[in-house]
Amino acid sequence: MKGLVLSGGKGTRLRPLTFTSAKQLIPLANKPVLFRVIEAIAEAGVTEIGVVIAPETGEEIKQNVGDGSRWGVKITYIVQDAPRGLAHAVKISRDFIGDDRFVMFLGDNCLQGGIHTLIQQYAQSDYNAQIVLKRVPDPRSYGVAVLGEAGQIVRLIEKPKDPPSDLALVGVYMFDHNIFTAVENIQPSWRNELEITDAIQWLVSNGYRVYPYIHEGWWVDTGKREDMLEANALVLEEMTPRIEGEVDAASEVDSRVTVEAGAQVINSVVRGPTIIGHNTRIVNSYIGPFTSIDHDCVIENAEIERSIILEHCVIRDIPARIHDSLIGRRVQITRTPRKPQSYRLLLGDYSQVGLL
Repeated sequence: MKGLVLSGGKGTRLRPLTFTSAKQLIPLANKPVLFRVIEAIAEAGVTEIGVVIAPETGEEIKQNVGDGSRWGVKITYIVQDAPRGLAHAVKISRDFIGDDRFVMFLGDNCLQGGIHTLIQQYAQSDYNAQIVLKRVPDPRSYGVAVLGEAGQIVRLIEKPKDPPSDLALVGVYMFDHNIFTAVENIQPSWRNELEITDAIQWLVSNGYRVYPYIHEGWWVDTGKREDMLEANALVLEEMTPRIEGEVDAASEVDSRVTVEAGAQVINSVVRGPTIIGHNTRIVNSYIGPFTSIDHDCVIENAEIERSIILEHCVIRDIPARIHDSLIGRRVQITRTPRKPQSYRLLLGDYSQVGLL
């Protein structure tokens, strides 16, 4: 069995961060989402993984992911020249997949508990496809599956106004070689993309065995800022805390905090679940729950809560608490002592700032 990770796309919902970086490399608890996806596939015993990349961000992904040896897998990169749909990504991966069964995983999804059980179940079955579904309170924003009396998938509907079920497609799929026939027999959608839901529906309509795998744990599609923060909180709650850096006697750090090697916490309060990355300095500050601060940052005379701060940031002398924020790499947020007192900002397109 092989793995296929889709790591293209432009990440428009996470701009301005994704103007300069791939959305799949934004970290949860200081580990990129894409790394978590590859880990999940590797832990399920799959050792050959294809990663579909876009021309705009592909080199950055290659530099960060490498050849896969850190996870004990072999990575093959497959370039998708433009966002032409998930089924198109399958189509261009045919040489890599060959006649093997494979698991396809969207590179910006975060799934609790991994996919080991899914891989085992599919490997022991005669299914042509198995689709991971999750019950959600409002399915109108997702692809939705309808099940038949025997438990098989009989219909897929994309973002229905009146959902016939609460079973949403998560973004993890198991396929055999028949999916390539399906892709060749569908037409582009109104978005001019080859939709994976159309390919799966083709399998269903032509008598192939397509069954669900209903995921019971949490699942987050990290496509938006709010989703990233929620996923970060969920991952932090599952971490085993550790103190490898320095915490001075004047600081208060609770039992749910991770302080990585080389980090320093000085005269500060840190409440978990929270992670402080290596070589980061927290000075005279408050770091509240559900916060991830990446490596080589300086936080001084500031308060931060339920936020993700990427590497090499400097946040100093801020009079109000920063919360529910996603702050990109090498950002500097400081207060100027000069008069007249004012805010001085340099922001990218589509930024959102709330000031009091």
